[in-house]
Amino acid sequence: MKTELRYAVHPADFKGYDTLKLRKEFLVENLFIRDEISFVYSMYDRYMVGGAMPEGKILKLEPTDELKSKFFLERREMGIINVGGAAEIEADDIKYTIGFKEALYLGKDTFNVTFRSIESSHPAKLYLNSAPAHHKYPSRKVTLKDAEIVTLGSPEASNHRTLNKLLVNSILPTCQLQMGMTELKSGSVWNTMPVHTHNRRMEAYFYFEVPGKQAVCHFMGDPEETRHIWMKNEQAVLSPSWSIHSAAGTSNYSFIWGMAGENLDYGDQDIRYPDTLK
Repeated sequence: MKTELRYAVHPADFKGYDTLKLRKEFLVENLFIRDEISFVYSMYDRYMVGGAMPEGKILKLEPTDELKSKFFLERREMGIINVGGAAEIEADDIKYTIGFKEALYLGKDTFNVTFRSIESSHPAKLYLNSAPAHHKYPSRKVTLKDAEIVTLGSPEASNHRTLNKLLVNSILPTCQLQMGMTELKSGSVWNTMPVHTHNRRMEAYFYFEVPGKQAVCHFMGDPEETRHIWMKNEQAVLSPSWSIHSAAGTSNYSFIWGMAGENLDYGDQDIRYPDTLK
């Protein structure tokens, strides 16, 4: 397993970052490495963003030096959403088959976790998010049929999209981790509009189903002085609690959002409308 440490950034310092510095601090470029598990450990709420791509091997979730724990989920919970071929995830002798766009929640104290692809010719791509946890909740598989689904936006505003709430407190109990997936409809390119901040929680976005030769322009920063990062398919970006998080693509796409922090109130957002942004 590989883990990269990212430190938190003061918003005043952030304003002086050039393109290379922005990408170094916030962009996660290589999530899926053949037969490896990789993570970025962020000091924003100690959130971890990672990927596992088992092809010819069974991959075991092991503790990293940064965690100083006996096993990975000793003090943590984890959310997993599969964006590749079918996977078998074994967690404490219980086997879960996780298909494309299906999710799995693993609670604190889950000791033995392994990942494998059902077909090595079509490997799973498991997008992993993990947050500190103080209480053990049951592990559970969540499919799109189980999700709380909301349709947002409109074709006229180029932000017509389907929001799938997968690992949220209206579906199952968690300590602080929340995850879901938003799918933009054909002809729409904007996500999360109007934008918002929430000082109570940080967030991470993972963009996928971005067509070849296309890209997503992710907007972040203080609403009064925004910045942008151009992103490719299957890349993630960290969003501090003080930062907006929105994007426009050169085509429609899908993305997974994950967050953690002080509360589990999905509606706890400080809205900023487009005509107020700078």
